[in-house]
Amino acid sequence: MGLDSILAISEKPGLFKLVTKTRNGFIAESLIDGKRLSVNLSRNVSLLSEIAIYTLTEEVPLQKVLKQIKTKENGNKTSISHKDSKDDLEEYFFSVLQDYDEDRVYVSDIKKIIRWYNILQDNNMLHMLEDKSTDEEE
Repeated sequence: MGLDSILAISEKPGLFKLVTKTRNGFIAESLIDGKRLSVNLSRNVSLLSEIAIYTLTEEVPLQKVLKQIKTKENGNKTSISHKDSKDDLEEYFFSVLQDYDEDRVYVSDIKKIIRWYNILQDNNMLHMLEDKSTDEEE
């Protein structure tokens, strides 16, 4: 199981794990509290594996950014909270991804990324960051 089965659902906090597909959408389980919910296909849903972060030269897959945070934090929770000040968040993100595009990557995006990383860390799912790159090398 890789980031292909981890979802971000608009207007819902945190991350969700895809449980099963239904006729009208799918069932997702919250990684925060374990509650399941039915999600309609008309809902705005993003797979973490399909999200990318703008840099000055290219778009970097979220998986790579999360992997860089994991390396920086030695697999532990982030040294910064998603609730910290704008300047602290930007400084931290700059230390992870030096050439991120400050005009297109907002503080709200940085907060989400930090929160998502910590949710994955809390659920012992950081190993999922390795799955895709190992498959590509084979």
